[in-house]
Amino acid sequence: MSNRRSFIKNSALAAAGVGITASMPMAMNSCIGANEKLVCGLIGAKGMGFSDLKAFLGQRNTECAAICDVDENILNQRIADTEKIQGFKPKGFKDFRKLLEEPGIDVIIIGTPDHWHCIPFVNAAQEGKYIYCEKPLGNYIEELNVMERAARRYGNVVQVGQWQRSDKHWQDATEFVHSGKLGKIRTVRTWSYQGWMKSIPAQPDGAVPAGVDYDFWLGPARERPFNPNRFHFNFRWFWDYAGGLMTDWGVHIIDYGLFGMNAKAPKSVMAMGGKFAYPDDACETPDTMQALYEFDGYTMLWDHGLGSDAGYYGRSHGVGFVGENGTLVVDRGGWEVIPEGGKNPKMERVELKKGDGQGLNNHMKNFIDCIKDTDKVTNANVEIAANTARVCHLGNIALKTGRRLYWDADNSKFINDDDANSYLVPEYRAPWELPKV
Repeated sequence: MSNRRSFIKNSALAAAGVGITASMPMAMNSCIGANEKLVCGLIGAKGMGFSDLKAFLGQRNTECAAICDVDENILNQRIADTEKIQGFKPKGFKDFRKLLEEPGIDVIIIGTPDHWHCIPFVNAAQEGKYIYCEKPLGNYIEELNVMERAARRYGNVVQVGQWQRSDKHWQDATEFVHSGKLGKIRTVRTWSYQGWMKSIPAQPDGAVPAGVDYDFWLGPARERPFNPNRFHFNFRWFWDYAGGLMTDWGVHIIDYGLFGMNAKAPKSVMAMGGKFAYPDDACETPDTMQALYEFDGYTMLWDHGLGSDAGYYGRSHGVGFVGENGTLVVDRGGWEVIPEGGKNPKMERVELKKGDGQGLNNHMKNFIDCIKDTDKVTNANVEIAANTARVCHLGNIALKTGRRLYWDADNSKFINDDDANSYLVPEYRAPWELPKV
């Protein structure tokens, strides 16, 4: 396996140079044996990255050989945490490219902020690694396209952190929707109201914390002075690095709206929203937003609000499939069916069926199962993840332009709208370049 990866690496670099340009397909044809140990390296270790690592190490025959983080305070803590789990320390790196040079690593887990997904993903793909990447897959639609092409060219097994795809009660709810018992579905409601998220007061720019390589943290994003509000968890509320609640929770929730309807790209989208709850705080992304997507025969609504738990059907988040016979409602707690018809219901009520909270563990198991048996396809493969993230980004772009947009899915662009199309491709800060695959 290491020889094969060396061949892939050397061939790709010879073909592309440091610009990561690939010109030759290299399929991954072998798979690891059923009892062979899987060794991972983690890139981005503070939040979900470490949760993903713990789920990985909770599976049989796994270990972590290396961890990379640009904040050495986080890096040292996670090395110590991992030693407690597996009994020995992984190596530590602050540059993910050095981690990728380590021999014997099979799996790369990417837990970085959204703006730092694409480059490590493509590099890991060229190295022939199995890849577990946090959601959303990318921060721009063209990044999604590049990542899809990379996984297809190099044949990597990829799982993206949309772990609800492996959560049993979400799967059962979708099976019920697909059964047709709800009758014709004309509306799909998707929403996330997060009362725990309060205002983030504006703070002045300041000194970079000791041990942090801030320039590397910015990476391809535009150069800015260090501000604590933009760092670690709160990166998600700034357009340079993420897409707000739409690409944070929306990628999970909208994903099941699409899955339930066997849908891919919408025909059009329009959106409204803004900073209505906290107009003067530090965040850039909207705390209140609705996006309406047009599909053939039905619409899908995304609705979010920070600082409030006032979601639909008494739930702070979820999906509601509104059918002529009844409405199926599902969230992370469980699912139920509410019949239409009042005293003369059109279908039987389905009482709440609770979830078991094993979505992430199931998701990691599914990833490893697919590594060991390449005839299987991961539950959140790169095509699924790219499609869902693309739909979320369409909503954000509609918000930014302030008008209804019509989407050409075949050509991955908006129809007759140069302004909207200007949001599709990122401008990377030198010396970083958008990978060419």
